[in-house]
Amino acid sequence: MIENERKSAVRIGSTEYDLILTTKATKEIAKRYGGLSNLGEKLMNSENFEMALDEVVWLLTLLANQSILIYNLQNKDKKDLLTEETVELLTSPLELADYKNAIMDAMFKGTKRNVESEDTDSSKNTKVE
Repeated sequence: MIENERKSAVRIGSTEYDLILTTKATKEIAKRYGGLSNLGEKLMNSENFEMALDEVVWLLTLLANQSILIYNLQNKDKKDLLTEETVELLTSPLELADYKNAIMDAMFKGTKRNVESEDTDSSKNTKVE
């Protein structure tokens, strides 16, 4: 089960999907955009509306399919993967704007680092002669 802090939920048609940024998804994004850092720029600078929609649909499908792939890995009953065509048919352009926020949320959660600092006791590092 994926921790809530790593996923962002969306409803596509009548089904809820978890968007998850996995290492596998990151590799696919890197192939398509040259890395995560280029993704935001690509989405914001799309030459036309159709291309922008295509990118959001592709990302939405990729990230939603990660939760399905994880489920299929852990369970005997398999779920079908989403296709871009299915996502296009079950969504409206208005919803895609909301999905874009969920995509960015999932990407942020997937790349967030939990940094913990250790308490260092300076007396441990002092040399006694």
